[in-house]
This record gives sequence, C-alpha cells and structure tokens, in this order.
Amino acid sequence: MTMVKNPVLLIHGLYDTVTVFDQLSAYLALGGWSVHSLNLIPNYGSAKLEDLASQMADYITNTFSDEQPIDIIGFSMGGLITRYYLQRLDGTKQVQRYINISAPNRGTTVAYSLPLPGIVQMRPDSEFIKDLNKDCQKKLNQVKCTFIWTPYDLMIIPPSSTLLGMGKEIQIPVILHGWMVKDQRVLKVIKEALLEPIV
Repeated sequence: MTMVKNPVLLIHGLYDTVTVFDQLSAYLALGGWSVHSLNLIPNYGSAKLEDLASQMADYITNTFSDEQPIDIIGFSMGGLITRYYLQRLDGTKQVQRYINISAPNRGTTVAYSLPLPGIVQMRPDSEFIKDLNKDCQKKLNQVKCTFIWTPYDLMIIPPSSTLLGMGKEIQIPVILHGWMVKDQRVLKVIKEALLEPIV
C-alpha cells in the first residue's frame, strides 16, 4: 500500500528567505512531496513573531483546504513561528507532522545583541518564550514532533535550547547553524520524520 504524502510547508528564520530551503525543497520534491514555502516579511526582527505566524496562517488558509492535512518544518526563528501557529492559532487541527530544526525553543543568548521586537522575543527570559513553553507539551503532543539540533550551533546558545524534552530529539553534529537545512544527514532525518506513520 502506497503512503499518501502530505504537502510540506517550510518556514524560514531570521534574515532568510525561501531560498535557504532550495536544497531541501529539491530533495523532498524528488521524493514525491509537494513542497511549499513563503517569504516572511519583514525577515530581520522588526516584526513580532505573532505577526509572522499570522502570515503563515493566511498562507495555509489560502493554499490548502481545511480538510487537507499538512506537515510543517520550522528552521531557526521559523521554529518559534511554527510553534506559535500550532499552539496559539489552532494549527494542530490541520498539521500531522512537525519538524523543528535548530530553533531557540528555550531562547538564545544571541538575541540580547539587538533590541528589535522579534529578536527580543527570542531571549530566554522573554514573555513570548515563557508563554509558549508553559503548555508546549500539552499542545505539541497533538502532532508527531521531531526536534533536530547540533551541539556546535553558535546562533542558538546554548544549542540544547532547541530541546523541549518531548517528541523525537535527534542530535546531528553539523558545524554551522545555516547548514542544518543543507547537510545530507539532516535531509535524511527529515525524510524519515515525514514518513512516520500517523496513528
């Protein structure tokens, strides 16, 4: 029996555009997935993460029917945007698989370097982080979650901040933060996570 593959939506991080996913998109398309992504505007931290999550929600509403299950992948800041969508915008009703890659789920000290609203929200002591983490297990356990991280991350400090003590947690020793959506080992893990059966 052939498994039906859900459409996959990719959400990028700070300073990125959809082009950061060129390699991943091609890899998944070759594997038979319908791959979608959007440019979040602005992408440099001047917008609050809630506003960027609303852009994501609008894209989903305008692209997929309510009955269409989807899988989503959030990279870096995109991991927090996707979590907000899942936890605060009822995204768990439509999303079946969620892959969170090198995201500051418990904050990153790098975010103390700039006072822009969206960057401030990524600080470990931010109200945004505290709010998302108070019920993350209850909300995110409604979907099949995979968290991928590297101990060498210099953008997510400490690197283990990606981990929430839930879902499947996979460490891959990639040297650079930006390579986490390009490294072949990560791409293989993403593919495997997207093939996880939904019980």
